Amino acid sequence: MTRELSPQTTKLLSRLLPQADVDTKAFVDIRRQIHANPELGFEVSATSELVASLLRSWGYEVHTGIGKTGIVAQLKLGSGTRRLGIRADMDALPITEATGLPYASRNPGRMHACGHDGHTAILLAAAKALATARNFDGTLNLIFQPDEENLCGARAMIADGLFERFPCDAVYALHNAPGVPVGTVLAVEGPVTLSSDVADVTIKGVGGHGAMPHRARDPVAAAAAVVTALQTVVARNVAPDDTAVVSVGFIRGGATHNVIPQSVSLGLNVRAALPETRALVEQRIREIVSLTAQAHGVEAEIDYRQLVPPVVNTAAETQLMAKVCTELVGEENVITKVPRGFAGSEDFAWMLDALPGCYLLLGNGEGEFGGCMVHNPGYDFNDQVLPLGAACWVRLAQTYLVA
Repeated sequence: MTRELSPQTTKLLSRLLPQADVDTKAFVDIRRQIHANPELGFEVSATSELVASLLRSWGYEVHTGIGKTGIVAQLKLGSGTRRLGIRADMDALPITEATGLPYASRNPGRMHACGHDGHTAILLAAAKALATARNFDGTLNLIFQPDEENLCGARAMIADGLFERFPCDAVYALHNAPGVPVGTVLAVEGPVTLSSDVADVTIKGVGGHGAMPHRARDPVAAAAAVVTALQTVVARNVAPDDTAVVSVGFIRGGATHNVIPQSVSLGLNVRAALPETRALVEQRIREIVSLTAQAHGVEAEIDYRQLVPPVVNTAAETQLMAKVCTELVGEENVITKVPRGFAGSEDFAWMLDALPGCYLLLGNGEGEFGGCMVHNPGYDFNDQVLPLGAACWVRLAQTYLVA
């Protein structure tokens, strides 16, 4: 399977190689090794061992077992007092790969369908370049995180003393962006991703015979009314220039055609760009569920869980990242607004909740290959992005960590 880029893109990326000072092929091979051996959640021991071994061989002080399987690699040079953190995620998804690639997943039902293999390889490439050049002054903390997909890894590392043990003045991370041209970067001030919350709703009625519904209190009808009413939350309570999402992921209840069940369960996913919108949406969901159930003569229970806040990039750190990227790819290739329809969530939000920083997006390409959305069985990280990502981190460290 061939995946070619335009001559213009190839020329752009080749110009970045000297700045990253890495053997791109070696790190593409590392990326594909990780891709072929995906691991889930906190169970990323093989990936962690590979990452730690490489970092030690380049002279980093490597600390393992942070937040179960997280890693921090530290390199101190000179007498500078500034401290920079850069994070990469390592975990895969419970998806069966359908790419047909020679380096496709060897672990059935597991796949790097979000590009975390690429993010890890990018930071490793930058780590090698910085350890070789030794041209910064200060402390560099490279953070390799497990369990981003379940939105638990960052919080686990922080709870395990991440920033107390390895203080940082700012922290940065990146993610690939399918559908955005290779060589294009997005450095956006303010909200970049949405919060992610879930709610499990149980509607309890009185079961009965389908032919005699008047002798029952039907939780199915109530559940249907709840689902319909929930669609008004964003449409009628959230401002048109704001962003929120309310999705019903499942409805479960009943077992046969002529029996009204005792209860029905709904599973909701809720997202918002702003903290105040997040609070408003939760309030409206609770009101709609409760009052709709009351109107139908049934009871409702809500288990509402806030998982992760939105990623919010701070101004000074984002402006610095944009400056670094402009030096690499030119001002015309640096975007400062989030593309329409981008509504994902990221547990890097917890790190930005603790420290200033920036979450950078790198174009993964367009068309059949680069444009394939993440969390899709046909997705693959675009290896041509690797030198650009490495160059971004190298130049950021050289710029941020100065005497």
